[in-house]
Amino acid sequence: QVQLAESGGGLVQAGGSLRLSCAASGRTFSTSVMAWFRQAPGKAREIVATISRAGGTTYYVDSVKDRFTISRDNAKNTLYLQMNSLTTEDTAVYYCAAAQGTAQTMRLTSHGDYWGKGTLVTVSS
Repeated sequence: QVQLAESGGGLVQAGGSLRLSCAASGRTFSTSVMAWFRQAPGKAREIVATISRAGGTTYYVDSVKDRFTISRDNAKNTLYLQMNSLTTEDTAVYYCAAAQGTAQTMRLTSHGDYWGKGTLVTVSS
């Protein structure tokens, strides 16, 4: 079993940056595909980014391309999301998720085997 805990959320002005972290416990982090999802008020949860087990392959939803960077440190059992040039549209609760399946499945189904409780990111104008 994997337990996930996000941190790093907060209030930031538009144009600013935040770095989210997701600390994982358990021995399956390095064998899990990882992802960041977000859910804005009144909206459905959406995929933000995925990263392969070794970190060599990443995917980003179009709205965050060239602004967000997903990365992982398997030695530290930690997933990251560097968010730059934030806009008010990025305001949401951000969740990390782990899956034993494929990144494509996570993108298509929003399925994760394990989820964190989320961290709130608020971008002010």
